[in-house]
Amino acid sequence: MANLTVINARVLTLAGGEGPRRGTALGELGVIQRGFVRIEADRIVAVGPGEPETAGEIIDAQGCVVMPGFVDCHTHACWAGDRFDEFQMKLAGRSYTQILQAGGGIMSTVRAVRAASPDQLVDGLLGRLGRMAALGTTTVEVKSGYGLTTLDELKMLQAIRTCANLTHIQVVSTFLGAHAIDPDNPAFIDQTIHETLPAVVEAFPGIVCDAYCDSCAWSLDDTRRLFEAAAALGCPLRVHADQFTSLGMTALAVEMGAVSVDHLEATTRPDLERLAASSTIGVALPASGFQLDDRYAPARALVDAGGALALATNYNPGSAPTPSMAFVVALAGRKLGLSPAEAIVAGTVNAACVLGLQGELGSIEPGKRADLQVMDFADERELGYEFATPGPRVVVTAGRIVHTRTPFP
Repeated sequence: MANLTVINARVLTLAGGEGPRRGTALGELGVIQRGFVRIEADRIVAVGPGEPETAGEIIDAQGCVVMPGFVDCHTHACWAGDRFDEFQMKLAGRSYTQILQAGGGIMSTVRAVRAASPDQLVDGLLGRLGRMAALGTTTVEVKSGYGLTTLDELKMLQAIRTCANLTHIQVVSTFLGAHAIDPDNPAFIDQTIHETLPAVVEAFPGIVCDAYCDSCAWSLDDTRRLFEAAAALGCPLRVHADQFTSLGMTALAVEMGAVSVDHLEATTRPDLERLAASSTIGVALPASGFQLDDRYAPARALVDAGGALALATNYNPGSAPTPSMAFVVALAGRKLGLSPAEAIVAGTVNAACVLGLQGELGSIEPGKRADLQVMDFADERELGYEFATPGPRVVVTAGRIVHTRTPFP
């Protein structure tokens, strides 16, 4: 693996601290006005101002921003089939819950995933990972949850693991067997808790267990049962909560020490304050509000209350069909009340904390994995100002150039 040096860059190091950024620290970018990043093999070995001694391949950033690769900490990027017909229904005025009741939504994708071969799942996910990498994402969390049987959940997780071994970007898997309620299986909840969960943990020890707790999905009591069983098997916990209805899951997640609570569009003020005072990270998914109903997490209030906030795409075929973390950053300013700097930190450092990888990535510091992107602008505020852009000029992951859009002269 060749050495690489990036020179003449406005470097956003995001250096400093070990846990998720809160309060004013959320907007601290650790800027080096005119600096360099030197990479050997897959690691950053030096970062600093001025001109370095160079060896190997050189990228002259010409004054443009160099920043960490995005960490997309919440996606459903492994799926089969499409949901174009449902999008037409939405445009005709049908609500998300009405589409679910008509047999669409998650169960539509479940049927397609069950019918898909492992190779078809791998091919689809690899293509989406490539699109995400071209837009600056270098670490991706991918959930199961479109199988809803033991065999099909394992099929998804094995496809995710195969992709992780076939791509240079980092892929983290999450078990989401509690993504929905299978209407054709009266014993579904008990089977998920007592059969699917143990089988998944046997095949993937220590995997994170996630659930979708809402009026159209898992109840509070059933989610608690699942999480108690998962915790007993050594699984960290994450949860989709308060997307449409506040059932008390945010408070329960805090009580159970969950790593994150994701969505939060319907979170009450008391639950928001509980979340802010805890070690649990709130993950906002503004692409869902953009696609569905123009409702958004109270991210500004969470930050102002001292809470830890991360951002992610929620990339999926129904409620958030976007691979672009840059678009999420743009939405964060318009819909969540965040500054571009806060959104950048929430989509890198804090997102890495959600995945337990803050010691490995999320910032540009010696010893960390060499994941970075070379932008085509000299002021990072442009990332929040523009949208629907072609993405970074160069993306580097684990020391390898995995995408080049426009070569520098």
